[in-house]
Parts: sequence; structure tokens; C-alpha cells
Amino acid sequence: MNPSFYDVSLTISDTLITWPTDPAVSIRKTSVISRGDTWNLSELKFGSHCGTHIDAPYHINENGITVDQIPLDALIGKATVVDIKNKEKIDVEDLKSLTIKNCERVIFKTINSTYWKRAEFTKDFVYITKEAADYVAENNVKLIGIDYLSVDQFDNMHADAHHILLKKGVIIIEGLDLNRIEPGNYELIALPLKIKDGDGSPARVVLKRAW
Repeated sequence: MNPSFYDVSLTISDTLITWPTDPAVSIRKTSVISRGDTWNLSELKFGSHCGTHIDAPYHINENGITVDQIPLDALIGKATVVDIKNKEKIDVEDLKSLTIKNCERVIFKTINSTYWKRAEFTKDFVYITKEAADYVAENNVKLIGIDYLSVDQFDNMHADAHHILLKKGVIIIEGLDLNRIEPGNYELIALPLKIKDGDGSPARVVLKRAW
């Protein structure tokens, strides 16, 4: 791959870490050439929020747009990767010290990216607070990304950040692997599967060094 392109997607496999209550990944070979079959073919089973994935507003709002209705201009374009030093949460004070005003797409790199090396799910990942979500929504950001499986704290049953962002039409990418990514400006390409009436979808997400 051209070194100016960075694949920040997780690889979907039987060992992929998933949200504790989500379906586990299952990949079963149904036809195998080495067994005498004419072709290789697999059966795939996983949840709609598996690995690197996109949350559509319909995820938390019955009247929100579904994943197949997300405009491509929200998913492709200029993005800014910002480095969050706070190892507990992304709070409004963390954001005020950064330049996210006039940024249409903001990707948060945190210590979470190191957690993909662990064999089990990590509950104390860095999350986005309610106040920070409000700040993002107020600054007309159209898409945000984070490097673990939720923008909300693990035990936040109200999913505050999800509700604030998705109700404002802010598209969410979760499960990014930003280990090799330096803060700065990129072009983002984030394409989910085109699932009819989908609440979310796994996505292949690529960053390209930009302006």
C-alpha cells in the first residue's frame, strides 16, 4: 500500500474483541478448494457494530437516517486527527485546548489504540463526556471517530454521547486503530456496507495524508 495511505480498520476474525453483549464473530468455511470443492466460500456472522464500524442516527433514534442513507460527503473528505492526552475521558476542557472549530470531521486518538493488543475487552477505555459531546455538536462537526468500541463510558446506560451526537446528525465511527497515526490533517474515506434500514455497519476506514 502507498505509505501515504493508512488503513485504520480492525481485521474481522474469530478473535476480534467485541462489545460484551454483542454477537461474537463467526467465520465458517462452507466450501474449500483443498477439500475438493470448486471454490472457497465462507459464511460470516457478526453484529452490525462489529470491529471498526459506523453508527447511523437510527441506532438510537427511530426516526434517524439509516446507514444506507448516510450521505457520502459525510464519510469522505478532510479530517483532523487530534491527540487526547487524558487517559480517562475526553472532556470539554480537552477539546477547548484543541482546534476543532471549522473541522467537519474529527478523529480522536487516545490511549485506547494500545488496547487492541490486549486479548480481552477493556472496560475502562477513554470515552466522550456529555459536555464534550455537546461541544462537538455545537461546533457543526459532521463526523467524529474514536479508537475503541463506544463513544460512551462502559457503564453509561443512558448513552449520553450517542444521543447528543446522533440526534444532531453527527456520524460516529467507533473501533478505529490509530496506533500508527500521527496527529494532523488527512483525507478520510469511511465506507460502511450498504445495509437496508441498518443501524450501523462494519466499515473499511482509510486515512490519507492531506493538505
